Amino acid sequence: MSHVGARIVRTVGGELEPALIAQLDAIFFEASGRTFEPGPEREAFRERWLGRYLRGGTDVALLALSGESTLAGYLVGALENPSNQARFADIDYFHTDFAALCCRFPAHLHVNLAPAFRGVGLGARLIEAFAMHAAEAGARGMHAVTGKAARNVRFYLRCGFAEHGTAWWRGRELVFLGRALTGPA
Repeated sequence: MSHVGARIVRTVGGELEPALIAQLDAIFFEASGRTFEPGPEREAFRERWLGRYLRGGTDVALLALSGESTLAGYLVGALENPSNQARFADIDYFHTDFAALCCRFPAHLHVNLAPAFRGVGLGARLIEAFAMHAAEAGARGMHAVTGKAARNVRFYLRCGFAEHGTAWWRGRELVFLGRALTGPA
């Protein structure tokens, strides 16, 4: 499939139709590589890495739509430094290992695509759309945190991010990837 014709829209989770929420969840859980039985553990995982970003405020939710109703992918992120926010206390590396880096690159993001839409430039378009929102909000930089050996590290490097630090969290080596931003023209 091609990303031609896919449009990127900013939305708030409360505005999403149930069919889009179902597609969002399918992409999210497929990309996570984790399977859960329905229940509290599944809901807590979704809330930590996706749900909290869908409420609006200074958070950004971008959807890549192919046609009228097919979700090709999404990007969710926060425009404000997570190391300064109590709502991110459950992700302690923001407040410890990466606190100084979060000050340099305060906006952070998570991006995932449906498998059929990977490798065609759509993820990079989502990154650039988020970069525009973050720069307009006054963020000096943006970041992503992922597994040091994860396949998406190369994607972020191609999108202009650079490695700025590593840390161990829950038995896994993480990498902090940051990208400087310039303000609006």
